[in-house]
Amino acid sequence: MNIRERYEQFEIENLSDKAAKSKFSKGRNEDEPKCEIRTDYQRDRDRIIHSKAFRRLKHKTQVFLSPEGDHYRTRLTHTLEVSQISRTIARSLRLNEDLTEAIALGHDLGHTPFGHTGERILNNLCEAGFKHNEQSLRVVEFLEIHNDKQGLNLTFEVKDGILNHPLRYNPATLEGQIVSISDRIAYINHDIDDALRAGIIESEQIPERFLVNLGYTHGQRINKMIIDVINNSMDKGKISMSDEINYYTNALRDFLFENVYYNKVAKSEDQKASFIIEKIFEYYKNNFDSLPEFYLKIYENNNFSKSEIIKDYIAGMTDPYAMKTFEELYIPKPWRQ
Repeated sequence: MNIRERYEQFEIENLSDKAAKSKFSKGRNEDEPKCEIRTDYQRDRDRIIHSKAFRRLKHKTQVFLSPEGDHYRTRLTHTLEVSQISRTIARSLRLNEDLTEAIALGHDLGHTPFGHTGERILNNLCEAGFKHNEQSLRVVEFLEIHNDKQGLNLTFEVKDGILNHPLRYNPATLEGQIVSISDRIAYINHDIDDALRAGIIESEQIPERFLVNLGYTHGQRINKMIIDVINNSMDKGKISMSDEINYYTNALRDFLFENVYYNKVAKSEDQKASFIIEKIFEYYKNNFDSLPEFYLKIYENNNFSKSEIIKDYIAGMTDPYAMKTFEELYIPKPWRQ
């Protein structure tokens, strides 16, 4: 019995009956030899971490476009916070921590430059629309390269969790449900933290009822929500908060939309970001053959529309790369002899 087989047996003997065991995964689209030391879910986690799309997350906006400070969240730090919260909950419930981590690390790989502004604009521009969770699945299934083949060939359970992580979706595993609720816990709390740091809101603006029932500090609120999820989900077939904490969490989310996400100061650069994406899309719609060769080959070898391919290219851009591309396409360069 090798290391992987011993750990697969450990999962069977020690994890909850409701946990997704790696030995019983529904598998990959293409069969491949097993690793001697890692389970399938551990391999999926590693493939995501080593992907180019994962590395690009460090230069993608979370909420604040091009913040000057070093301490604001990016899409990468958000992903790491979701992973940490997810692992804590999974471990406490004796669910599969490796599966949970793999889903968490991959859940936002398809996010656009400029945060949800970019997502909204691409949704308007693309004939088939745009959703970041569907694009995340497209990244791991098709746009990343592994062993000279398209796609990372991840297990069904990881792909399902990535696709179904947004609110109101229905992941097939409890581990996927953990990532969904951890995503909400993470962004609600770190967006408040960033908004306070940026001076978008003052601590006195946060209604007292949220502070009393959820906590007065960033750490207290996260801890309260995590413990509530654990206590409310123990030995159950569903991951959820109690009605009380869920009510205050949703109300706090509404407060963020009203005071942060739609705040004129926080979103002052939105029109510029929208303009950049619109103009890049327009350029490649009129000059499709100017796309990088990688994307042209995808178009030649598959039955995708041109707008889908342009969408893939733009969605993969970081904020700085999108701005650089716009500059190269539209800003005149000084003439030198």
